[in-house]
Amino acid sequence: MSAVRTARTVVAATLVAGLAATALAAPALAAPAPAPVSASSSAQTKQDHAATRQALQAAVDAGVPGAVAQARDGRTSWTGTAGERKGNDRYRVGSITKTFVATVLLQLQAEGRIDLDDPVEKWLPGVVQGNGHDGRKITVRQLLNHTSGVYSVTSDPGFQEKVFGPGFLEHRYDRWTPKQLVDIAMTHAPDFAPGTAWNYSNTNYVLAGMVIEKVTGRPYGKAVENRIIKPLKLRATSVPGTDVRMPKPSSPAYSTLSIDGGPNAQVHDVSKLSPTIASAAGEMISDSNDLQTFYRALLKGKLLPKAELREMTTTVPISPDLPEAGYGLGLMKQKLSCGKEIWGHGGGIHGSSSDAQATRDGNHSVALNFNADWTGDSQAVLEAEFCGAVPKG
Repeated sequence: MSAVRTARTVVAATLVAGLAATALAAPALAAPAPAPVSASSSAQTKQDHAATRQALQAAVDAGVPGAVAQARDGRTSWTGTAGERKGNDRYRVGSITKTFVATVLLQLQAEGRIDLDDPVEKWLPGVVQGNGHDGRKITVRQLLNHTSGVYSVTSDPGFQEKVFGPGFLEHRYDRWTPKQLVDIAMTHAPDFAPGTAWNYSNTNYVLAGMVIEKVTGRPYGKAVENRIIKPLKLRATSVPGTDVRMPKPSSPAYSTLSIDGGPNAQVHDVSKLSPTIASAAGEMISDSNDLQTFYRALLKGKLLPKAELREMTTTVPISPDLPEAGYGLGLMKQKLSCGKEIWGHGGGIHGSSSDAQATRDGNHSVALNFNADWTGDSQAVLEAEFCGAVPKG
């Protein structure tokens, strides 16, 4: 659900609204023209990961109970923790799920079973309609790159109150069908006409999961398991469906169940919850090792033919304030303060904020998690790992 809030997140307002700021958001992005890194920090070697360790500790100092990150550069691997965490912890990855879903749909296109430029109505007749929504005018591709204009279910005030606020404690085990989530979104007007703008909508990927089920005849999670998890031997990765439990090893996940998460906010253990609140927009579980294996394989062309990978990495602009950032098909690119371009996705769900990023060649990667959703700066960890330091200010 949400990427960790950071002072440099200049697109947060366009991604989420209200309490949905803790729900299935896209990666945090650095603002343009950041302050330069200090000479002493940039001189650190990649091998010691001192800057990355410092960024993890800073998150814990800011109130995150525990932070974990794993990085790979070429054939070398490093794991770091701060606070009460284990290096092999599994965690809920939130919107990182979206990259898995998009990969499956691109595989199906490569096999000739679907065309991403098909209208959604072809696969889900009568599902996207009402209050100005029209599945005949929206393509599957527009779902994947968030240019559909479909209203995001996580912006619905009633859904927010029940699922993300204090009501969560009463409704944490409620089961939601994908159709129920979409129906909530359909009670609102679209954000814009299809293809005319960009806005992050979790409903897009709930629909994408439904399309996969229609094409394959099985739940989208089975396609993810058979096409990605098993071939890559991702032993810590799962699509939990209706299982509210977290597999071991894992650490508790904590949330204030509030927007601001102020110093006096009560903290709740939210480790157990119904993954159906997220569906194909963000229900998966993984660990830092598996996430890196997935993104490295994806970017190196091991999961998609060249044509489909080219489509996945063809981006649309997300904000005039970030001209060098863009969103592809379940994959986002951004440029860091040192000029390095990285690709991946961020995400979170109650008590869990994650990020997984890699260079375009897949050689240098990092995946991280904070077991809190109200504080911590994941962007600082990315800057530290890929640039050797965090920008000042």
